[in-house]
Amino acid sequence: MSSPALTSHPSDAEHEVLREIERRVLWLSSAIIHHANLVRPNPSGLKVGGHQASSASMVSIMTSLWFRHLRAQDRVSVKPHASPLLHSINYLLGELDASYLPRLREFGGLQSYPSRLKDPDPADYSTGSVGIGATAPIWGAVSRRYVDTAFSGAGTGRQYSLVGDAELDEGAVWEAVLDPGVADLGEVVWIVDLNRQSLDRVVPNIAADKLQGMFAAAGWQVITLKYGSVMEGLFARPGGAELRRRIDDMANPEYQRLLRCDADELRHRLPGDGPDNTAIAALVGNIDDNTLVEGIANLGGHDLEALDGAFASIDDTRPTVIFAYTVKGYGLATKGHPQNHSALLNDAQMRDLAERTGGDLDAPWRGFPSDSAAHILCQQTAERLRRPEHAPQTPPSLPTDIGRTPTGTATTQAALGRVLLDLTRAAPDAARRVVTVSPDVSSTTNLGGWVNKVGVWSPSERRDWFADDAETILHWRERPTGQHIELGIAETNLVSLLGELGATWSRWGQPLLPIGVLYDPFVERALEPWSYSIYAGGQSILVGTPSGVSLAPEGGAHQSIKTPSIGLEQPGCVTYEPAFAIDTEWALLASLGRLGKPDGSSSYLRLSTRPVDQTLASVPVDPAARERRRRQVVAGAYALRRANNPDITIAAMGAVVPEALHAAERLEQVGIASDVVCVTSPDLLYRAVRARQGHEPADSWILDQVFPSDRATPLITVLDGHPHTLSFLATINRVATTALGVTRFGQSGSLEDVYRYHGLDTDSIVRAALDLSS
Repeated sequence: MSSPALTSHPSDAEHEVLREIERRVLWLSSAIIHHANLVRPNPSGLKVGGHQASSASMVSIMTSLWFRHLRAQDRVSVKPHASPLLHSINYLLGELDASYLPRLREFGGLQSYPSRLKDPDPADYSTGSVGIGATAPIWGAVSRRYVDTAFSGAGTGRQYSLVGDAELDEGAVWEAVLDPGVADLGEVVWIVDLNRQSLDRVVPNIAADKLQGMFAAAGWQVITLKYGSVMEGLFARPGGAELRRRIDDMANPEYQRLLRCDADELRHRLPGDGPDNTAIAALVGNIDDNTLVEGIANLGGHDLEALDGAFASIDDTRPTVIFAYTVKGYGLATKGHPQNHSALLNDAQMRDLAERTGGDLDAPWRGFPSDSAAHILCQQTAERLRRPEHAPQTPPSLPTDIGRTPTGTATTQAALGRVLLDLTRAAPDAARRVVTVSPDVSSTTNLGGWVNKVGVWSPSERRDWFADDAETILHWRERPTGQHIELGIAETNLVSLLGELGATWSRWGQPLLPIGVLYDPFVERALEPWSYSIYAGGQSILVGTPSGVSLAPEGGAHQSIKTPSIGLEQPGCVTYEPAFAIDTEWALLASLGRLGKPDGSSSYLRLSTRPVDQTLASVPVDPAARERRRRQVVAGAYALRRANNPDITIAAMGAVVPEALHAAERLEQVGIASDVVCVTSPDLLYRAVRARQGHEPADSWILDQVFPSDRATPLITVLDGHPHTLSFLATINRVATTALGVTRFGQSGSLEDVYRYHGLDTDSIVRAALDLSS
């Protein structure tokens, strides 16, 4: 392990160098925001924004962490509103060119919040969606351990989260903290910036003791930094115990108000009207003005010595949370003000800040002199934090077609497990890279055979007490070589881990092929963190199953409606909803082939538990024709039935394809010839339409093959989901159309009853065709 640049017990001179850097970081972060809002031309007049006060509360914490304690193998998730601090530190370390400092929130410049992919300087984690960045290092720790046990080379290192106290309001935080496996992650360290302010106000009852108790109950080490050395010095004087008690007992807003007071007003307000007021009045009456004003704001999160002690006492056998009391806007004219969240210092206040920190408003990006102790420490820190390059490995080759032609009756959900097992035989190197994740639904989503084959991942081997039970079907063998990770019932945890597993190719050069399986109705619950993981470069496959009202007996609570259109609209993702087992295989293999590389992408597969006759797929026997069908499946659609001279086209997707075929047969009996198109990816078809219109780069050949203009007829679209998902297909040839689908919450019942209720049954398709063709 690399050693910190400073000595274990730094001298006063060393700490003074650190304080000089601390002051410069405060100046730079404030100047970055000032320039973006009040110096850079803004012709539109649109608010630019930035958070000087939120950055200032973290200055001491980040200065101590980066310049004394951080090592090359460690990774840090920085709270969103402290992004200017990260840019300031990276600039001082030589990782960010000065030309970017005036470009906060400018197109092509520094992003609003830390971004792994979009910022020009290094960020370990993308943050910005409150709560998700806080928990990301937990799942980063699991991913690092998985890579290291499976392939080695991921090393060690702490995973730090710099968390705003308001983020602890988010449910995602507690879902992660309470997961049973997290208590074993000793490399996880959270530092809570406890400034007791939210966006709009001083939080009246933040209940720090309760929060600390909740972390402790979850098995975390809890360290609290409440007061700094100046304040502790005051407490050591006569009347100091009474002063401590008075401050401990006062409400947050009252304490915050004290931060806005001069010395005379402090002497008036501090004693209060309690039984200790005489002792407190005597104490504060004998303190000089500067010490009193400085002392009242001297909290542990701004005391470099106290921070040193906290970092040194971290217990690496369990996760740690450090509650660092801070002042929002510390060191600024806006310190402690309840409305300082988005407040900007004016020109005069910036010049005053420059004088106090060694900055220069006219030359704001000036660095330290090359022969100064501060410059030398920055160079030493940059060298200490330099990471070795991990050349990304090319993902192992995958087959495009395993060669099986399913027969009989099967579901697309069962096909998922079947394909994974087939992959272990057809492409063992690729199968070894597959890791599946589920929130306690492995058996109910047909992953049982896969789990039995590959085992459950655990950092250490655990005994399977049911291994000798003859009635046990699902064997829960936990070992470091396992390839399935089971979480508690918390979809946010699932997709957050999925995103980090999908980023290992760029972190350690080890590509994984992560697949997360959850009930499709809960995709909406998981969507925001999964979308954010895609934004941050995590490439994964999300499988929603079972889906739609086809899960008829389960009723409306478990019947998804909007997920097909969500898949179509999600950036960085390709969505599939196959109708048959062979389509599932081809779509899954294509999705796996997109993972683990710089130009890769995620995928969403929507699967069903409806048993379907697989002979309806009419898979071509001729190898060339079979390959043509496979390419069409992967590209978004294929013709399942062609009439000689069609009068109407039925485009169906997923579980309702049998109804579409049956409707075509009945229509033929009354003299209406029908083409039936099986849509596998509305997403890719929509991209093809936009490509044809010149809006985006994509292949459009699939439109010519499946919806040729010489076969243009009135169009019926039908799917087990919201009808607008496929309604755009009518624009391909500008034909009359009717869109069938689900627009209401479902009910329990038989499949026939539920399909009839929503207008997905054969009769409804036939009626729609008769209306269009009349």
